[in-house]
Amino acid sequence: MDNTGTPLHSVVTSYAKAPTSTITVEGVTYAYRELGPKGGIPVMFFVHLAATLDNWDPGIIDPMAKSRHVITFDQPGVGASTGQVPDTIEAMADDAYTFIKALGIDRIDVFSFSLGGMIAQDLTLKHPDLVRKLVLTGTGPRGGKDMDKVVGTTYRDILRATLTGSDPKEFLFFNRNTTGKPAAKAFIKRLQERTVNRDQPIRTRAFQTQLKAIQAFGRSAPSNLSTLTHPTLIANGDNDRMVPSVLSEDLHRRIKGSELIIYPDSGHGAIFQYHATFAPTAVEFLAN
Repeated sequence: MDNTGTPLHSVVTSYAKAPTSTITVEGVTYAYRELGPKGGIPVMFFVHLAATLDNWDPGIIDPMAKSRHVITFDQPGVGASTGQVPDTIEAMADDAYTFIKALGIDRIDVFSFSLGGMIAQDLTLKHPDLVRKLVLTGTGPRGGKDMDKVVGTTYRDILRATLTGSDPKEFLFFNRNTTGKPAAKAFIKRLQERTVNRDQPIRTRAFQTQLKAIQAFGRSAPSNLSTLTHPTLIANGDNDRMVPSVLSEDLHRRIKGSELIIYPDSGHGAIFQYHATFAPTAVEFLAN
């Protein structure tokens, strides 16, 4: 048995039961979880601002893990990983590369959301041969219009959530209407499916450093995304207040041959609101 009570010989396909492992490289201990059948190209998941291992939606991960080797991880200074959060997205991408190579992996598919999508872009631009296929959701390009406003939006919604005793993600990720509110509650409930060996929440200073890195990314000169020839799937809601929806359309224009899905009546967390539709779409897109 492992630390979640799962027999060691069985393939774990439920994220709630995926054991947490660690690997130490260059003085930093990375916390990560693996699930799904080993073999083939793994799908590496890059998570959002302030998120730890426990912030991935089982409604997205579990369908992927039925057929693919899935890896989620904490960046340095986040959750159970040691080290410091860097103040640039480029450095976060370098850390991700260090972690991936430490696992002995030479090729990955990428599933990314929000901040994770920014890191994934920089990683792929710097190491194009590492990545086979890209899924970029709720994210935008370097230098994207109004991306630097994410700081103000985030702090305002954290305050609103605090005043109502809610999880900030209910405000940040979902529309506050009759569709969004129940979707938000259902999402938060799925995040609670794991009851043992949960990750440590992000520390305030680490969160603030991530926010500054996103702001700098938004104010930087654009990257040359025309060099990306990887099959790319882009998805968002039609009302993303954190990373404006128009930036998904911008990514689509700039990454030749990319596919774009914009979900109606949804915000930053559209892929979680529409997980029953989006998960199989992503699985099919990433299929060998």
